[in-house]
Amino acid sequence: MTQRVAVVGAGMVGLSTAWFLQEHGFHVTVYDRDHVAAGSSWGNAGWLTPALTAPLPEPAVLSYGVRAVLSPSSPVYVPLRPDPRLLRFLTRFARNSTARRWGVGMRAYVSMNTRALAAFDELTDGGVDATTHTADPFLACFRTPEERAPLLEELEHTQTAGQDVKYDVLTGHEARTAEPALSPAIGSAVRLHDQRYLNPPAFLAALADAIVTRGGRIIEATTVIGVEEMAGGSSVTGSEPQEGADRYDVVVLAHGAWLGSLARRFGVRQPVQAGRGYSFSVTGDLLPAGPVYFPTQRVACTPLSTPTGPRLRVAGMMEFRAPDAALDRRRIDAIVAATRPLLNGIDLDERRDEWVGSRPCTADGLPLIGATAEPRVFVAGGHGMWGIFLGPLTGKLLAHQIATGTTPPELIPFDPLR
Repeated sequence: MTQRVAVVGAGMVGLSTAWFLQEHGFHVTVYDRDHVAAGSSWGNAGWLTPALTAPLPEPAVLSYGVRAVLSPSSPVYVPLRPDPRLLRFLTRFARNSTARRWGVGMRAYVSMNTRALAAFDELTDGGVDATTHTADPFLACFRTPEERAPLLEELEHTQTAGQDVKYDVLTGHEARTAEPALSPAIGSAVRLHDQRYLNPPAFLAALADAIVTRGGRIIEATTVIGVEEMAGGSSVTGSEPQEGADRYDVVVLAHGAWLGSLARRFGVRQPVQAGRGYSFSVTGDLLPAGPVYFPTQRVACTPLSTPTGPRLRVAGMMEFRAPDAALDRRRIDAIVAATRPLLNGIDLDERRDEWVGSRPCTADGLPLIGATAEPRVFVAGGHGMWGIFLGPLTGKLLAHQIATGTTPPELIPFDPLR
């Protein structure tokens, strides 16, 4: 008999897991508290960047200092409030922000980074009617060569960890020649090769359509409030409008920053903290032809095709706050202020789609992918900023584990029970 699987969460990770489970013959039902791509998948930059995908805890984080992280204009922001759980998370995050621990985590990422783009090709070759775009050019831009030094050092460490990264070091003039939208304030840049990007809502809508076309179900506006182990399977209880409990052979928890609420009872002790990102879209007389990254300001710009014409998505910030907190307009203002001197021809005052989304972050910077203490309940989450890029490969590897009972070697460092 065909086994029934419930996937909680309709973001890139959850939908990719559902699609690859269908490849193994499972019947899948996907639940989401809102709608497809409603969480951190919707408004993010949409970058598929193996060269930049690395653990979030890094020595540079500690250099911000307490005064900086308490400022709403800082790229990394922690609102000052009494929250023991957040304090414990930040303490563990700081302990992992060392060169040694970053190197250990980076070696775990290498095997994922080198395979992740191929998983997108499997989806599109398998009937998902969406595209990924070659990032040509992909520029990381700086005011001075001194600002550029930390990125070059990180790329060297990534290569030392075993990942091949191709890049060119450019002068400001060379960067502006490659991308005329850059302002004269840009004095140096790094051009990364072999990167891609996509339009997240469009790609996820196509992925959801493919799942439904192949016989899967997607139940929106339903919060899963309970998962109970039962003889021969698990029971999933949803809120309105899906009342009552449904029985499944396997359950996959892939609901992002809310993962801990259900996963904790199955032995997952790693805390998952919302690292909120902000974005909006703009237009102008001179939009960049490819993705542009301003690492010092932690601002990511992505050109998107929309029904109303070309737009530029501007995204950034890392805000450690409750996942359902309201959008903080000071954070949008901070992105605008940081971006305005660096781009020409962009109308930053006519913004649309202002958005905040909660990226699921772990204290050690490694995602949680695999089996829990209950053999019929699995976890896929905690990817931080890399859920879009690593989502399809995560789904492919986890589906293999569920179908065969064997853990792919790439997933061993990401054991949810570590």
